[in-house]
Order: sequence, then structure tokens, then C-alpha cells
Amino acid sequence: MSPLDINLADLIARLDAELPDGSDLAHISEARLRAQTLSDLGDQLIDHYVSKAKRSGASWTEIGDAIGVSKQAAQQRHAPTPFERFTHLNRHGIVLAQEAARTHKHDSIGTEHLLLGLLGEPQGRAYETLVARAGSEQRVRDAVAEVLPPAGTKALRGHIAFREESKTAIEQARDAAAELGHDWVGTEHMLLGLIRVEDSPAAQILRELGFTPEELRETVAARGER
Repeated sequence: MSPLDINLADLIARLDAELPDGSDLAHISEARLRAQTLSDLGDQLIDHYVSKAKRSGASWTEIGDAIGVSKQAAQQRHAPTPFERFTHLNRHGIVLAQEAARTHKHDSIGTEHLLLGLLGEPQGRAYETLVARAGSEQRVRDAVAEVLPPAGTKALRGHIAFREESKTAIEQARDAAAELGHDWVGTEHMLLGLIRVEDSPAAQILRELGFTPEELRETVAARGER
């Protein structure tokens, strides 16, 4: 029995449908990006349950046994990260931001990429808030396209670093959640973190859409987790 309702034929069919005119090489590049996204999601899935097990009192030895690695390896692999309290939607948004940078062959992840990541999570509060104000997802994407740096010449492999402005936005998202007394850091907090980095491309876009930090804070405070 497969643990997931997904199979190779479905993945191939979807990629072929989305790139009907792509060459074999273009399909290979896109397949690699999707494989990386699936791998990142798998890691996040394990991290979620490791954190849950730790909160329930499980030892690192027990967790290592469940994963099939040593206690030391489990501790090293699943040590607390900057995204420890991020919701699964917000973590996936970070993954999508990295893939947006990779797709455009950019060598770093900017706040504009983080904004694209939020647009890739239609179940998130940030997406709802953005589309409600802008009138459509496409209007926000068009605004991001205007500030994106020119595409690079070479696709990057492996980890792509965050720009300093993006690191600040992530820190501001955590701070916003703490200020509101929330135990989680959701997509809505990330949106608030982005607008707080005043000189960033994402903050510029949000202001042009009519948002203010004060209004966004009130919106986030009044809504639940997503």
C-alpha cells in the first residue's frame, strides 16, 4: 500500500500538461526542481513529527530508532531551526520562494521571492489577504514581476542563500507572532514581516497595494492560524 495518494504517472502527466511545448531538456530541468521541492517537503514532514514527538516527551534515542539513524544523527539533523514554529503552509512558502529564485536563476532569495512563495499557498491567510486587497492573484504577480531582477545565466543547484532583507523579514515575522502572543508563525505573520522591512521590494509592493503595517497587524491579530 502506498503511503501517499500520488504516483509517478500523475507527476509525469502534470508536468507534461504544464509544459506541452517544452523540450526534453526543459522537462529534465523542471523535473529536477520538482524533485527538490518534494524532497524539501519530505524533510519538513519528518521535522513536524519529530517536533511533536519531542513535545510529547520522546527521547532522541527513541526518535533516532524511529527514523532509522543514531541518536547523534537524529539530534544533528533535527536540531531547532529558524523555522521551528513556522506552520506547514509557511514552511512550504519558504520552499516555494527558493524555487522561485531557482527558476529565475537568481543567486539569492529576496523579499520578492518570499512574496511569490506566499502566493503559492492559496490556503494561507496571507494569500487571502493579498487577493482580497489586490482583486486578483495575477495583479500581485504582475507587481512582483516588475521588481524581479533580470534572470541569471546559470541555474543554481543546492541551497540558495537568503538576502539580508529576507533574513530580517523572517525575523520580523517571528517577532510579530510573539508580539501577538501566537505560538505559531503563519503566512500572515510572514506578510507582516515583509511590510516591516520598509526598503524592500516586497514592502514597496504591499504599500502600492494599499497596505500599511498597522492595518496588517490588526488583520493578523483578528484571524486564526494558516
